[in-house]
Amino acid sequence: MASPGTNGGSPWSGGGRGDGLFLAIGAVFVTVLALVNALSVTDEMAEAGAPVPFWEPMVWEGSSVVMLALFAPAIMALTRRVWPLDRPWTRALAVHGVAAVVVSFLHVVGMGALRWAIYEAVDQAYDPLGPLRNWDYELRKDLVIYAGFVGLYVIWRRLRPHPEPDLSTPEVLEVRDGARRHFVPLADVLWVEAAGNYVELHRHGASVLHRASLAQMEAKLAREDFLRIHRSRLVRRSMIAAVESKPSGDFIVRLADRGELAGSRRYRAPLLDRAQLD
Repeated sequence: MASPGTNGGSPWSGGGRGDGLFLAIGAVFVTVLALVNALSVTDEMAEAGAPVPFWEPMVWEGSSVVMLALFAPAIMALTRRVWPLDRPWTRALAVHGVAAVVVSFLHVVGMGALRWAIYEAVDQAYDPLGPLRNWDYELRKDLVIYAGFVGLYVIWRRLRPHPEPDLSTPEVLEVRDGARRHFVPLADVLWVEAAGNYVELHRHGASVLHRASLAQMEAKLAREDFLRIHRSRLVRRSMIAAVESKPSGDFIVRLADRGELAGSRRYRAPLLDRAQLD
C-alpha cells in the first residue's frame, strides 16, 4: 500500500520552481563563503610562513562546495519524504541522522577524488585519501551543515505561498501530507478503499492516502455516483464492467481498466439494482 502522499500530488508537493530558487540562493551564498574562506586561508598560511598560491585554497573549498551541491537535491527530496516536523520525531531524527553520516562519507571521499584530479591536471600531487583520514573532523562539520541545510529548507517550505487549486475545475479534494498538500479532482477518483485511519484514493496508475473515514468519503462522493461494494470499498459506477457472483453470495467486480475488486454479499443486491447489471 502506498504511503501518504507518495503518489500523485501537485507540482508544489514535489519541489518545482520554488525549490530551484532555494538552491540558487544557497549556491550563491556558499560560493561567496568559499571565496572568503579561501582568501582567509591564503592570508593565514602566508602569515604562518607557509604561503600557497590562491588556487589551492580555492580548490579545497570549491571541491567541498561542489560535492555538497550534488547531494542537495537528494537531501531536499528526503526532507520532503521524511518531514522533520511530523511525528514521531524519533523516526525523522534517526532517518536524517543516518543520511547525514552517509552524505558526510560520500562528501569526504568525493572531494578527495576531485582535488586529486585537479592537482593531477596541473602536474601537482594530492593524496585523495587525505580528507578521509581526517573524517572525524569533517564529520562534525558535515553534521552541522546537514542540520542547518534541512532546517533552512523546512523554514523555506513553511514560508512559501501555497498554490491554490483551480476553482474553475470540478470539485477538488485537498490531501495533506505533513507540510505538503495534494489537490485531487474528485472526478479523477476511480475507487476508494479504507486503510485504517485513512482512505486510499485510487486513480489511473496512482493512489494517495487521505485522512478520512470511508463514510465521510461516501458522503463526499455521493454526487460522483459511487457505489459501496464492501464495508471498506467504494467504486465509481462507470468503472464497473461486470459483476460475477460467487456461491457464497459474495462477488467480484470487474473494472473497465481490467482490474477487479472483491465485494461482499451484503452489498450485492443494492449494487445490481443501481448498476442495472446482470
